[in-house]
Amino acid sequence: MTISHRMVGTGGHRVVVLHDWFGTTRGWGPFLDHLDGDTFSYALLDYRGYGDRIDVPGDHTLAEIAGDVLALADQLGWERFSLVGHSMGGKAAQRVLAEAPHRVDRLAGITPVPASAYPLDADAHALFHGAARRPANRRAILDLVTGQRANSVWLDRMTARSLTDSRPEAFAAYLTDWTTQDFAAEVAGSRLPVKVFIGEHDLALTEPVMQATWLSHYPQASLEVLAGTGHYPMHEIPVAFASALEGFLRP
Repeated sequence: MTISHRMVGTGGHRVVVLHDWFGTTRGWGPFLDHLDGDTFSYALLDYRGYGDRIDVPGDHTLAEIAGDVLALADQLGWERFSLVGHSMGGKAAQRVLAEAPHRVDRLAGITPVPASAYPLDADAHALFHGAARRPANRRAILDLVTGQRANSVWLDRMTARSLTDSRPEAFAAYLTDWTTQDFAAEVAGSRLPVKVFIGEHDLALTEPVMQATWLSHYPQASLEVLAGTGHYPMHEIPVAFASALEGFLRP
């Protein structure tokens, strides 16, 4: 199966980019316009049930995403590459690392879900699991993770786009997988260069969560708290975030 994808840049440093639970390859906002395409080649793929692959059947699991990433890398002729994963995509990127550690050069997690399980309390469980069918739940989640600072135009647009660009059953299945899967033991102790970026206003994936998970799992990991943003730095501070990310990825 040929993996449809989007390329940004033609540089020699190869990077696979994985989107969040709400997003697609088209959901990175103006951030992509500020990347260094002379140094890097970025490959972005939609998950099965999302975006350009909305009609591609699948199980909608992190393991399936990892398999598609490795298939895309083979398709591109990339034996080695770095990984960038946003939120759920951060956990999917770690699944790639677990499956093929010898192929990964660097790992950047953007407001990322850890490799361990991510249990939801009763209120959060109702909010998140109701989001597959209820637009209001999706909007409330977006408002929460951006620190209740985003305006209604952005919240409405992001909600509408997530509804259009994903199948409800895929959206629900990925949620179940990324909240329950625990493969931390498979990646813990990796000496890979790892950097975690979180937003100072993200009310969900906070510094204490990262200290207890990502920074505990990876001895070479570092953490950067980005000022002026919540869960979506690619939308909230695109220029500053592009500079910060490529500062880590740059060979």
